[in-house]
Amino acid sequence: MKILIIHNFHRSGSASGDDLVFTQEADLLEAHGHTVIRYSVINDSFDRASPLRKLILAGGMLWSFRHYRAIRRICRNEKPDIVHVHTFFPLLSPSVLYAAKRAGCPVAATLHDTRLVCPCATSLYRGTVCNLCGDGHYLRMVKRGCFKGSRIQSLYIAVLFRFHRIRRSFFEQIDRCICLNSEQIALLESIGFDPARMVKKYNFVPEPPEERSDDPRLPSRYVVYYGRIGEEKGIRPLMEIWDKLPDIPLVVMGDGPLAEEFLAWKETKPHVLYLGYTEHKECLRIVRGAEFIVFPPIWYEGCSLVQLEAKSLGKPILTFDIGFSSESVEEGKTGYKIAKGDLNGFAEKITGLWNDPELCREMGRHSRLDYERRFAPEDNLRQLLAVYRELLKKEM
Repeated sequence: MKILIIHNFHRSGSASGDDLVFTQEADLLEAHGHTVIRYSVINDSFDRASPLRKLILAGGMLWSFRHYRAIRRICRNEKPDIVHVHTFFPLLSPSVLYAAKRAGCPVAATLHDTRLVCPCATSLYRGTVCNLCGDGHYLRMVKRGCFKGSRIQSLYIAVLFRFHRIRRSFFEQIDRCICLNSEQIALLESIGFDPARMVKKYNFVPEPPEERSDDPRLPSRYVVYYGRIGEEKGIRPLMEIWDKLPDIPLVVMGDGPLAEEFLAWKETKPHVLYLGYTEHKECLRIVRGAEFIVFPPIWYEGCSLVQLEAKSLGKPILTFDIGFSSESVEEGKTGYKIAKGDLNGFAEKITGLWNDPELCREMGRHSRLDYERRFAPEDNLRQLLAVYRELLKKEM
């Protein structure tokens, strides 16, 4: 099978989940004999551009003639069986969907976030879940300054999404929406997406390294949080939870907009070790040595690679009961799901598991089995090819 896979990378060095999924799925397809054509851009090109060039690129977010022509040309010359789009925002624009469809190619799109419901892709407003813009009335974004805190930028994004809402770009130019959890499917159905065009398929992660980290800074026993140091990942709740846990060592890896706030907080927390950005393989080695991981998101995680990696390493997961976490964790067997906002309950579960190493190991064994059952590469490939074949059958 020949597949054209399209993606807008975040930035150089980014460990963003959708970037990793794009790369891993393409590699997996190639490893099993399929022909993969990769078409990608990276946001670095916007960051390095002159003011005039940035203005031109911003205009292309609504409709990129450059990428539209490129995809039409590739489809004409290469004749792919399937076009699979991952992230189109901001530089590729929805024009790539039209280019593929007008070339006669079936289009699949993996929806890594809730951007088709919330143009900011976070479904958050001031720390609270918000999907009001699912009704298509995006101008409320301007009053609130939802996009990067800017009313001007919010106005442009509101116009962009209103334009494509009127054209029904996302409803009609995608033949199959690959969703990452059931809550995401329900959200899309609530705003008018055809259930017949949606399918659920989880992400996957490859087998992790066998060895543990030998970093001398690590305590003999510890709990791990790793990922983006940002509001949506629950960094502030994590800090509040650890205010209640003065005797349990926490190791934190990652970087993000709240890193300085986190560093200031940990100055009075000798039992918290912050390692900042950590190379991915070393990160997994450190997780392998942990008792369990904590993961307190306040938004809809699509299909968290952090949780999948924790399972591959045989680690229990403690998380808030929202989005993918509701499906990922089997309560009391592979970890604990705590009601969002229940910080005392979260702290109590941490303390209980920390004080019961045998239970922790037993949960870890179940976590590893869950990885092998639901999140390993081979089964994921089977599901992905089933999506492609169903689309090809529909086109015949």
